[in-house]
Amino acid sequence: MATRDEILRELKLAPEWRLRGDATAGRDGPVETASARGASPASPSSRPIVSAEDPAARRERIAALDWDAFEADVASCTACGLCRSRNRAVPGVGDRRAEWLFVGEGPGAEEDAKGEPFVGQAGKLLDSMLAALGMRRDANVYIANVVKCRPPNNRTPEPAEAEACRPYLERQIALIRPKLIVALGRSAASLLLGTDATIASLRGRRHRYGETPLVVTYHPAYLLRNLPDKAKAWEDLVFARSMASSVASADPPVA
Repeated sequence: MATRDEILRELKLAPEWRLRGDATAGRDGPVETASARGASPASPSSRPIVSAEDPAARRERIAALDWDAFEADVASCTACGLCRSRNRAVPGVGDRRAEWLFVGEGPGAEEDAKGEPFVGQAGKLLDSMLAALGMRRDANVYIANVVKCRPPNNRTPEPAEAEACRPYLERQIALIRPKLIVALGRSAASLLLGTDATIASLRGRRHRYGETPLVVTYHPAYLLRNLPDKAKAWEDLVFARSMASSVASADPPVA
């Protein structure tokens, strides 16, 4: 007759243990096995190795890329540890000659799977906000993020990760040459303005990134959790539209 342990193992209900005195265990208590997890862990050799490229040389190299080379470089980037957990890098999406540039924080799970920014619920809200302005993401709008790879568990990008991706965002701005930048959330505002100030203290004011006017508002993901602030975000976009109109009227006429 089969023993109790044999029956449990046959039903896959028996955990596998190592004795505390087992020198191979290295720690107390039960040890999770590959069969219990359902998959073997990835071998270290299969994970991308973080690049040792000199930061100054890398910034100079990225600053010379055209669009196709830029997107290929983002797709193969190993400048920080985020490359180890991504499925797809997310360069950006939209009109490459856009007057409006929206900058968010970083890709989420859905963006990581599709390779396009703002495709989840936050993206649907952003699209609705654009539609209310008579705009859409593929016409006179470009959408990018501070970091191009998804931070684990959708956490806020670490400063070193944002700095590693800074040359990419700088190159996008140089290629697009937008007339207005909208910083969506604190990560974008912090990187573009070099400040740790709160969104509440930065909204409703005209800022500049270099020579480009910049408006700060709440990230759509924040608005999904704080519905009353949607009205404030709409005020910010109306303010941004007013700024964009004033910039357009100040442009010299085309000969």
